[in-house]
Amino acid sequence: MLTLRKGRYLARTAATDADREAAQRLRALAFHAAVGIDLDPHDAECTHVLIEDQRDGALVCCFRLLPLRSGAEIARSYSAQFYDLSALADFAGPMVEMGRFCIHPERRDADILRVAWGALTAFVDAHGVEMLFGCASFPGTEAGAYHDAFALLRDRHLAPQRWLPRVKAPTVFEFARRVRRKPDLKAAQAAMPPLLRTYLLMGGWVSDHAVIDQHMGTLHVFTGLEIRAVPPTRARLLRSVAG
Repeated sequence: MLTLRKGRYLARTAATDADREAAQRLRALAFHAAVGIDLDPHDAECTHVLIEDQRDGALVCCFRLLPLRSGAEIARSYSAQFYDLSALADFAGPMVEMGRFCIHPERRDADILRVAWGALTAFVDAHGVEMLFGCASFPGTEAGAYHDAFALLRDRHLAPQRWLPRVKAPTVFEFARRVRRKPDLKAAQAAMPPLLRTYLLMGGWVSDHAVIDQHMGTLHVFTGLEIRAVPPTRARLLRSVAG
């Protein structure tokens, strides 16, 4: 069981059905601006991580983790519904998919994301994970608002050819081929989702296309991070939070 206390926040794994339902309710609020629950068949086989404000017990962030023994199990992942991940089937080490990451829309404290990464680091270290992956989402389904961000991803952060996801979803925006402009770096960084920005700072990479997900109301890119590629200074910083 994961338990991490940092400042006013507590990160822990869900222990009960009520814990999991609380996460699903936060997801509904964050992803759909609705009262209710957000769930899918993957919830049953995932470890759910909750981050609570210890001052009032409020759930402020959640995400779920799906461990895989190697890339041979990649077809079990949520991401495999949207991307052809056959290249990653050759990845030999343990992997974990992080999904449904969200922060309560009324909470703006940067420490929430920091504690989330600390909890994730503790999980990765405890399970010997060698690759972290998932889908990083841009709000909305109109690609035009994100051309600078996509141009920056194209120029600096595409997946290595040996791991590159291929198109599978019926509706995608192939930004590596279609966006011709040079990125305005300030505009690109402003448009980049915080979770994706953190992946990239650690050496993460993305698919060459974004999936247009009408159900979730997002554009998302597949994101991968080989743990051994994390810069040593950043790894030490993350482990200082996880410790």
